[in-house]
Amino acid sequence: MTQALQVLQKYWKHNSFREPQEAIIQSVLEGNDTFALLPTGGGKSVCYQVPGMVLNGITLVISPLIALIKDQIENLQKKDIKAIGLVGALSIDEISDLLDNCLYGNYKFLYLSPERLQQDWIIERLKQLPINLIAIDEAHCVSQWGHDFRPAYLKIKLLKEFFPTIPFLALTGSATTLVQQDIIEHLGLENVAVFKKSFERENLSYHIIETEDKLTKISQILTKNPQSSIVYVRNRKATVDTCNQLNALGFKATFYHGGMSFQEKEKHRLLWMENKVQVIVATNAFGMGIDKPDVKTVIHLQIPENLENYYQEIGRAGRNGEKAFGILLTTQYDIELAKRLFEENIVTKNFLKDVYKKINNYFQIAYGEGYLQQFNFTIQKFCSSYNLPVLKSLNALQFLDRQGILTMENVSSEKVKVQFIIPSKEVIRYISLNTNVEPILTVILRTYSGIFDQEMPINLELIAKKSKTSIEQIVKVLQELHEKEIIDLQLLLNDSKIVFNEVREDDLTINRISKYLENQNKTKQDRFTEMISFIENQSTCKNKLLLRYFGEEITDDCGKCSTCLKKKKTDVKDVVSEILASLKKSPLNSRELESSLGFTSEEIIFAIQTLLEKNIISLNANHQYYIK
Repeated sequence: MTQALQVLQKYWKHNSFREPQEAIIQSVLEGNDTFALLPTGGGKSVCYQVPGMVLNGITLVISPLIALIKDQIENLQKKDIKAIGLVGALSIDEISDLLDNCLYGNYKFLYLSPERLQQDWIIERLKQLPINLIAIDEAHCVSQWGHDFRPAYLKIKLLKEFFPTIPFLALTGSATTLVQQDIIEHLGLENVAVFKKSFERENLSYHIIETEDKLTKISQILTKNPQSSIVYVRNRKATVDTCNQLNALGFKATFYHGGMSFQEKEKHRLLWMENKVQVIVATNAFGMGIDKPDVKTVIHLQIPENLENYYQEIGRAGRNGEKAFGILLTTQYDIELAKRLFEENIVTKNFLKDVYKKINNYFQIAYGEGYLQQFNFTIQKFCSSYNLPVLKSLNALQFLDRQGILTMENVSSEKVKVQFIIPSKEVIRYISLNTNVEPILTVILRTYSGIFDQEMPINLELIAKKSKTSIEQIVKVLQELHEKEIIDLQLLLNDSKIVFNEVREDDLTINRISKYLENQNKTKQDRFTEMISFIENQSTCKNKLLLRYFGEEITDDCGKCSTCLKKKKTDVKDVVSEILASLKKSPLNSRELESSLGFTSEEIIFAIQTLLEKNIISLNANHQYYIK
């Protein structure tokens, strides 16, 4: 293991492995098939990247997430490690060139999606590579009982025939006992070494708090814990609205969602990563690849779909080992709403067929055609065209993606077409009178000489780089010029890119995959029921419930979750004593008392009522309590 440790120190700048990374890497280096269950933050990628660097040849990494593949490749390249990925809508020639690079270019890592293995010619090319290890990330996708089943994962077992002496390493961050058994069986792992890290996070406490005034409760939490925090919300609009509300209350906050451009995401992410803001308000698009050790609180304002997602998201808190909190703010209405939304957004076979036909019609794909055609795509526009519900349609398209029928990739691109409609001398005069736009317009005029004669597509990233400004500022300037009738402007915003992986066959396609849809819906229903039970159960320790879900049994209560704290409810005398001590300094209202003392609102209210009844305190004109 000396060489593995040297690799870790050289490329990852760590002096030691986390438990049980070292044992997993040792198993792989000994040539064993290995299964590793490492909950979020456990450092899964190091378990294949370090042995991949130690062994001669190239490591094949199979991952279902294009964004994660790109992120991993970028991180490796920053370490001067050669990595390549077969991602996006690549032609056969482009894929062939990339595989030639793997063969002759001394690359150490080749990433691809499981769907690529369904192409026989790619398998033939892989046979020619000096593969030293096959790593299967998100391995729970091989199980029909997993929360993200992808049939293409079932093809991975075939690689055993072609690489019988190469070790397989299956990695997952969340898997029940049943799913763990499925992974080992369906991947064909032989004499497998199994490593599991406990899901217990001793420094993390779980709190379900019922409150009608969520904003006030967030304010109290962030005031009491002024360290770095994440607030998860359901949709993009809520990220912006909640962020604005927190800023108005005096907190430094930013937001993050899947519809933002890469530049915007990176800008907002860095504000939070560098602690220039305390809070990032985000959808669940945020978090992949984020390893910020000093996150103190993760707050959910809506109910997650399942305990796997919930555990992964709250698991971003407390990675430095210090005390941290996972908090879900809810009401009975939220629970009823979540149940209704869940039922409304379950994708039936008929709805899936309808969406599949309409997405083909939307892009004018004829029956029997469409193979490897790709299109820019905005789901809101698509749904608006056919009067379809957005979330349910997105669920349908994501299911088609997991089945390999199509690939939907978040790109958040901005395509801009511009033509100047006033003479060039008038543009120069405008620049002289508005020097703030000079860098941007000068670059555009120099780069696109025919822009007065015809409408031309312009590259925002190139202009931003040359003018040393941001894409957001360029768009703002162009919109102002358009309003002043100086230019004609077409600004096309795309959330996604869609690639059709099969020819259009309508009923044949949907009938073939409908059995997987039925299994998925049953699995989703079971997991959602477990999530609601976790929230509503007020008698069992939250830590016990969560660990039990993942197949771990413990005897002792954690003593710090919301359920445990209610069990050892604070003596009212202690609350009364602290309230009186605070009111001796100055009059305070109930919210101020709750915020400063840290007791629950129920404890504060009960103590105040006791003091009022005994005529010890009274209420002034400002609705503040004071000692008589």
